[in-house]
Order: sequence, then structure tokens, then C-alpha cells
Amino acid sequence: MIILTRGLLAAAVTVPLLTAATPAGAEPAPARERVNLAVEQAIDALPTAAESRAGYKRSSFKHWIDADKDGCTTRQEVLIEEAIEEPVIGTGCSLTDGTWRSYYDGKTTDNPRSLDIDHMVPLAEAWDSGASQWSAKKRERYANDLGSPSSLVAVTARSNRQKADKDPAEWWVPAKDASCQYLADWVATKTRWKLAVDQTEKQALTSRAVECSGTRVAADIAH
Repeated sequence: MIILTRGLLAAAVTVPLLTAATPAGAEPAPARERVNLAVEQAIDALPTAAESRAGYKRSSFKHWIDADKDGCTTRQEVLIEEAIEEPVIGTGCSLTDGTWRSYYDGKTTDNPRSLDIDHMVPLAEAWDSGASQWSAKKRERYANDLGSPSSLVAVTARSNRQKADKDPAEWWVPAKDASCQYLADWVATKTRWKLAVDQTEKQALTSRAVECSGTRVAADIAH
């Protein structure tokens, strides 16, 4: 069995997670919804809808913020997390002496400036698939999603720009050994954010799933 997720695992049905006792007078934390399904089932469970890019602007998704005020932006946080050799973190969260592997194309680099942080489901595709109806704050959470390691990934600038805002019917990872991970990461991100797929995209995902028997998709549902 292949489980392609680096984030929190999920249950096959929506279940509440136990939380610590809530202080008197405080609002209780919402129960976390979790999904853990075979990739074929996860694809089938995605809502299907026509896409529309009407009104899209990249600026609708505020990104690379420093949410925890530790001096490192979302971009830098992803680079730190995904380094295969830990970098030295300097003034202004500058990163040196680390090593990274771009799983899209299998390239390795010690230069973080040669990497882009890719939104697994591109911002324009997210807009097309339901994010146009979200609040600005929810779109900001999406664009800076450190809660699931499938949402943001450090990859070579070349591979990211080849992908651009294409969905799986239009672009696929060039590294053959990355195919099932990319499939799981894409489906996990759409599942996590309850984004729809159109018919062409769903057909492409279903076709790829034939080669990925045993792959599972795990996601915590975002709110």
C-alpha cells in the first residue's frame, strides 16, 4: 500500500477529533473533519462542476505572509520544512547551505532562489473551482496553507512555470516516479478545500489513478 501524504492522516469518514478541555467562557474549538480514502474513491467524491475564471485576479489571494510573526514568510517556511539537508537560517530568514529536491522533475539544488513555491492547485484553478465564492481571508488561508504539506511544494522554477495554472488534463509531472504522489497531492488539496473538478479534469485524474493502485489520499478539511 502506498500512502502519499506528509501531513496529518485522516479517517475514512468525517469524525470529530478530541480536543483539550475548553476554558470556561471560551468558544470550543471546531471538530476537525478528516478524510482517508483510496485515490479512486477520493476522486469520485470530489464535486463536479463547470469552471469559470470570471473576475479572477492573482491579487485576490494574499500570499507569502508571516502568519506566526517569526520573521519567516510562508515561502521561507516551506523551504525550511522541505529541505533534505537543513539550511542555516540567517538574518531576515535568509537560507544558506541547505539542499532541496524538486519532486516534479527530480532535480536537486543548493540554491533556494532557484526554487518556486508552487500552489499544488494553482490560485487561478482554485478560483475556477470554487474559491471565487470565498471571503478574502479564506483565500489568504488557502494561499498560505502550511496545515497540509500537499498544498505547497518547493519545485524548480522551470517546472513550476511549465505547469503555470494548468490542471491535470493539461499538465503532468515529468518525473515518472512522481506521478502517484502528484495525483494524491492534487486530489488531497481539492478534497481539503472542497474544490470542484470539471469533467475533463476528473477524467484525467481517473485515468492516472489506474497506474496508482493502492495509493491513498489523506486530508484534513479546511474551513
